Amino acid sequence: MSAILHVDMDAFFASVALRHRPELWDAPVIVGGAHRSVVLAANYPARSLGISSGMSATAARRMVPGLVTVPPDYDSFSTVSAGVFAIFDSVTDRVERGSIEEAFLDVTGSTRRMGTPREIGEYIRATVADEQQITCSVGIGPTRFVAKVASRQAKPDGLVEVTPAGVADFLHPLRVEELWGIGRSTAEALHSLGVFTVADLARMPRGVLQHTFGPRSGAQLADLAWGRDSRRVTLGAREHSTGASETFGVDTWDPVIIGRELLRMSDRVARRLRASGNLARTVSISIRYSDFSTINRSAVLPTPSDVAGELHEVAVRLFAPLAKRRRKIRRVGVRGEQMVLSDSTYRQPRLTDPEQGWRELEFAIDAASEKFGRASVQRLALLRRPLGTAAGIDPPGTDRAATRVRAPRHG
Repeated sequence: MSAILHVDMDAFFASVALRHRPELWDAPVIVGGAHRSVVLAANYPARSLGISSGMSATAARRMVPGLVTVPPDYDSFSTVSAGVFAIFDSVTDRVERGSIEEAFLDVTGSTRRMGTPREIGEYIRATVADEQQITCSVGIGPTRFVAKVASRQAKPDGLVEVTPAGVADFLHPLRVEELWGIGRSTAEALHSLGVFTVADLARMPRGVLQHTFGPRSGAQLADLAWGRDSRRVTLGAREHSTGASETFGVDTWDPVIIGRELLRMSDRVARRLRASGNLARTVSISIRYSDFSTINRSAVLPTPSDVAGELHEVAVRLFAPLAKRRRKIRRVGVRGEQMVLSDSTYRQPRLTDPEQGWRELEFAIDAASEKFGRASVQRLALLRRPLGTAAGIDPPGTDRAATRVRAPRHG
């Protein structure tokens, strides 16, 4: 019988943002939410007051006066996530990444080396807390579905194990809304049939469910009521893209401001690519206008890259035709897509490239930033005032050479 773990970080973005700020652990806190943007994440005290991710930051602050806002640190999110997945990889080679903060682990083959599934789950929880200073919840079950539901029940900072013999006893008392994959509309349709608990669902004739929800979905609901799930942990599941976006405090059509923000986002994406050991084959930009209409443009890079200047050069070229429209823009984003492993890809050098180029420099900047903090090395172009008045787009490649180095205060 398989032993599947579902490991989910607790309020991941908020936990990472607050891990070195213990004075805020009991306060209601949101991550993001600057100006007119949305709430990226909320810690548990904020959630208990009705705050949820995706809601308007203005509405959140109106709902909870005194709500604390902290800025997102995307580099820390990526670094902590990489550390967590390194822990998973030390346990088993059968890891399926669900997102930056969760994964399924098939530990069936690891029990002889590391003990029972519960002991492995407790090891993961303790190691994540010790190495990354955040907590996670672990669900253990004979199937992916049961493990996922169990991890939800374990939150926050807990572990729930469901044995094969105990699946029905675990699932049947739950409300149908607590099952993985059942959203609001499906729950409401089930309620109209008199189905409110998983036990009710288990007693419902399969034919009635198939008539109401269709042959495939109805059969799946009938199986899930008993924890039956034939899906296996998928090996080698990888992210295919990574991106960054920013909402302006004030809508603008100024190409200099927008070009500078494209540089900031390109730099952020490049750092994430290098941290994950990937290169992007394609660069795409996303432009959201003040009327909330959105335009996306993409182009294939000559050679897969994780260099900010190369990503920015393409992003600026993609934006240039849009700049002529002089429409006010609310948000810009840059994304690296069609990612490939950097150690499996040959990068074609340019004839004008020096022996040690921009990629080596940016790796050196990463190392300095890791040791002395992100503020120790910054691009001069990104230290300018956020709202400029000059016209025209900065020439491609101009800003990537402008880097300001601050001497660290200690050592």
